[in-house]
Amino acid sequence: MSTSAGQKVTVDEASSTTYQKGASSTSANAVTVGGSALVLGTTSGTTITATQVVVQPTGGGSVTSAAAGVAPFQRGAPTTSKQVGQIPANYSEGSGTIVSGTAANTATEAALAAYPGGVVDRVVKLSNGEYEVHYIGVNWPHHIFVNQNFKVVGAD
Repeated sequence: MSTSAGQKVTVDEASSTTYQKGASSTSANAVTVGGSALVLGTTSGTTITATQVVVQPTGGGSVTSAAAGVAPFQRGAPTTSKQVGQIPANYSEGSGTIVSGTAANTATEAALAAYPGGVVDRVVKLSNGEYEVHYIGVNWPHHIFVNQNFKVVGAD
């Protein structure tokens, strides 16, 4: 597979790898040549061991794996701080508990769907039950807030 920037990556499938297309479960056969997919998992160099593959709607483009951390980094110009949507009132950067697994993967999917182009390096569950998706590799946003229903509610 290739990232949106053309970097070649290898995706290893495990027996526990799940496949999804939209809100429905699917099989590996749903991944097509020239299609687009979000690959979630762990990386080693340019190899991704997939825990979940989300097949993207038809519309062209190369297969991407930005959430897996292999998208190339392009430094942006500094910008002024801004906020969009609802930021938790008691939010303080560095608070919360780092999470992994299905909750982290689902929060990552929601964040990348709303703000494509960056790389998620961690997901933190906040005291109010919402998630802060820590987003790097882009000028803005740096934090994307996802509620308990995995809907993006704000960003800063």
